[in-house]
Amino acid sequence: MTAEGPMPMDQVTRYRTIWISDVHLGTRACNANLLLDFLKHTDSDTLYLVGDIVDGWRLKKSWYWPQQHNDVIQKLLRKARKGTRVLYIPGNHDEAARQFVGQNFGDVDVADDCIHETADGRRFLVIHGDQFDVVVRYAKWLAHIGDKAYELLLHTNTALNIVRRRLGFSYWSLSAYMKQRAKRAVEFVGRFELALVEEARRRGVDGVICGHIHTAELKDMQGMTYVNDGDWVESCTALVEHDDGRLEILHWADIVAARDAVATPEPALKPQRAA
Repeated sequence: MTAEGPMPMDQVTRYRTIWISDVHLGTRACNANLLLDFLKHTDSDTLYLVGDIVDGWRLKKSWYWPQQHNDVIQKLLRKARKGTRVLYIPGNHDEAARQFVGQNFGDVDVADDCIHETADGRRFLVIHGDQFDVVVRYAKWLAHIGDKAYELLLHTNTALNIVRRRLGFSYWSLSAYMKQRAKRAVEFVGRFELALVEEARRRGVDGVICGHIHTAELKDMQGMTYVNDGDWVESCTALVEHDDGRLEILHWADIVAARDAVATPEPALKPQRAA
């Protein structure tokens, strides 16, 4: 659901700015179908790709690249060709692209991080965020072990949602549910958020927009604004900026479910015969 209600199937909504991250193309857990639907129904003046768009870690282990993943790349490049300003900020899973920081490929600018100014004059540091994850930064081998365990959980998540779709239920993330209820995961997220907020304060801006931890959030922290645009593996979320500078997190699986419910209303009950 958007703030205005269910989105019609053929409607394209234009925003001033869109942020997406942690797509993890090249993995079976990527919800490319939902992302393609999002890209079809939205447009923007500026589009930020905030890291982990392609999962180089996983592709090194085994190649997986279905047509839908190629369609996502083509759709992003098409938006850039048609005038959308596209900025790509690589993350840790697509860190190989960091060697191209400062260059432009296919009308896409590559940056390590950047400052975004909203329509209402607020300034935000836009960064993937892995630089503030101590496991990724100082014990990369441990991060790879954790990635393997996470992969197993996502396989379970994928199988579960196949069953849910066949039963007529909408997308639901087992991995996100477990993360929200694991004490250590909650503590890690809290430390990560605080570190990013402190970095934004150090740079003299009003807040930070990041990805990396697959937990969509928009909140005030210690007088700063912390925003995480989520991911397209667990939460299927994007951050958008409206023309007045207002920021909003779109939960696209919920929007699609609401749209489908409107498109396919329940059949009317047959009137009962009088006794």
